[in-house]
Amino acid sequence: MTIDTIDKKILRLLQEDAHLTLKDISNKINLSLTPVHDRVKRLEKEGVIEKYVSIVNKKKLGIHLTVYCQVTLVKQTHDVSEEFNKSILNMPEVVECNFVSGNFDYLLKVVLADMDSYHYFHQQKLSVLPEVSLINSFFIISEVKSTTVMPIS
Repeated sequence: MTIDTIDKKILRLLQEDAHLTLKDISNKINLSLTPVHDRVKRLEKEGVIEKYVSIVNKKKLGIHLTVYCQVTLVKQTHDVSEEFNKSILNMPEVVECNFVSGNFDYLLKVVLADMDSYHYFHQQKLSVLPEVSLINSFFIISEVKSTTVMPIS
């Protein structure tokens, strides 16, 4: 599948505002409605556009603490990683989980209401997993940039 310059224009617009109508998009890129519709449908079908979501204001939801956790597993085996992955998938506080290279195995992004909530999460959910050997936590003081927009060149 190739993504041409028109597809890229459409993707840039939709990343900024998923509520744009096909008519809005066609006006902004000077292309008629039918080809815009066909291109958006193709991008959806081919998985370039995975889904449409609403981005909520976490502070207005009472989520005031973001923590990055470096997690080291007891063993770096497939079975241990799979069990850890299954556990993390059931933790709504964990909004990102990445298996990484380096001095630890996973980098988690965890969002919670406050430090008491994190203490509970750390003590009662994360550190009790049998796959976990070590947790290093970093607390966000100020968020400088947070975006879901992917760079499209």
